[in-house]
Amino acid sequence: MKRPARALVVAVVVLGLRSPQAFAQDPIHKFGRGVGNVLTCWLELPKQLHLGSQEENPILGAGWGLVKGGGLTITRLAVGAYETVSFFVPYPKDYASPYEDMELPDYAWE
Repeated sequence: MKRPARALVVAVVVLGLRSPQAFAQDPIHKFGRGVGNVLTCWLELPKQLHLGSQEENPILGAGWGLVKGGGLTITRLAVGAYETVSFFVPYPKDYASPYEDMELPDYAWE
């Protein structure tokens, strides 16, 4: 039972690393971004709280910033964990980042 699973993992890694010219990003970039977002996902809370407090109504903006920051923290944690675990499977050529669809920067501090 373990032998086929190992063979599958080795095959995916070898195929994924063998032809990097067919993909937009290398596995190291994906792994680094994933680890960075797992470790710094909590930065979304103070960032969104600050951005919300600069709106027209700072009280409502801060409240909405707290809610938005909580959601983005969970999102960054989940996507970062996915990228960390699946770094050896590159994204397709025309797909730069999962954050692109969400209109978010690749890292929380950007």
